[in-house]
Amino acid sequence: MKSQVNEFRNNINNNMMSKSNKFKIIAMALVASVTIVSCNDDDNNNDTMASADFSGTFVQQDQMARPAINTVFIASGQPKDDFNGTVPSAMGAKYQSVFQSRLMDLNPAFSTNALGQTAAQFTGLLATDVLGVKTTGKTTFFDGPNVLTGRALADDVIDVELLLIFGGSDGTANPGLTSDHVDANDKEFTTAFPYLATAW
Repeated sequence: MKSQVNEFRNNINNNMMSKSNKFKIIAMALVASVTIVSCNDDDNNNDTMASADFSGTFVQQDQMARPAINTVFIASGQPKDDFNGTVPSAMGAKYQSVFQSRLMDLNPAFSTNALGQTAAQFTGLLATDVLGVKTTGKTTFFDGPNVLTGRALADDVIDVELLLIFGGSDGTANPGLTSDHVDANDKEFTTAFPYLATAW
């Protein structure tokens, strides 16, 4: 009887060892296959970008440094397609009159804005669609004394643009048109780079 019990124990131990070894072999095979795939030095993995030809001349297709300016002041199709492809240094001279015509359509009573600019001055500034960056001092889209010195994430750029288009010389004209009343994000900015809230 004792020998039968010992034989039974040996069979169980052998069987367990066999299963344990199988698991170890499978685990080692998985690790080895991952390592082999990860260490492959063949960078041509049929990625079309890896073999794309970047030689030749490239063409600018879009221009939108200041939110909504391109959208509001340039009609879709033409001249928007041309505007999007224009180098910034040529924009003001080429499109200021287009911007001014559109400004006067939007606000026929426009004379000067909160920056003291006439229609020609204001649209000359807008038609050169670049976002300035001040390397010293405050970075803001507009806060009264600082104008277009950059753009902080929390700047309400649409309200600023509406104020400058409809608010008149002191910013109080047309109060129903000087804000979109979107006063905060749906989610708070984070305190670490890149500071934007995660998508939801």
